[in-house]
Amino acid sequence: LNVMRIGYAVMGLGLAVTKWPMLIGRSDAWPLWEGISTYLLVAMGLLALLGLRYPVKMLPIMLFESLWKLMWLAVVAVPLWMRDGMDPATSEVAGAILWVVIVIAVTPWRYVVSEYLTRPGDAWRSPTLAR
Repeated sequence: LNVMRIGYAVMGLGLAVTKWPMLIGRSDAWPLWEGISTYLLVAMGLLALLGLRYPVKMLPIMLFESLWKLMWLAVVAVPLWMRDGMDPATSEVAGAILWVVIVIAVTPWRYVVSEYLTRPGDAWRSPTLAR
């Protein structure tokens, strides 16, 4: 569990340092997608910090972090890199996203497979919740 906390700390503190300052003192309107992505990442950072206290319960946020970053790298960064088309801004983003290797390294993958892939899912209708 303490190893998982390293991943949550990297996520939460990294986003606190890079994204939270953008929220302070901003008086102009956000461009639509910049505002959406900034606030999404701020929320993920807060959830990651909650993972310091509840590492197993917050595992889905760690999985989400790994999945979106790996998908972006595979679909956007790697094809650009392979054809020498990566501009400085994309290189900077890719460098920041590569920190995901820490999250991937501390994720308990056997637990993920046993709990999320091979374990039977919850019933669609629970007698206790149906009341």
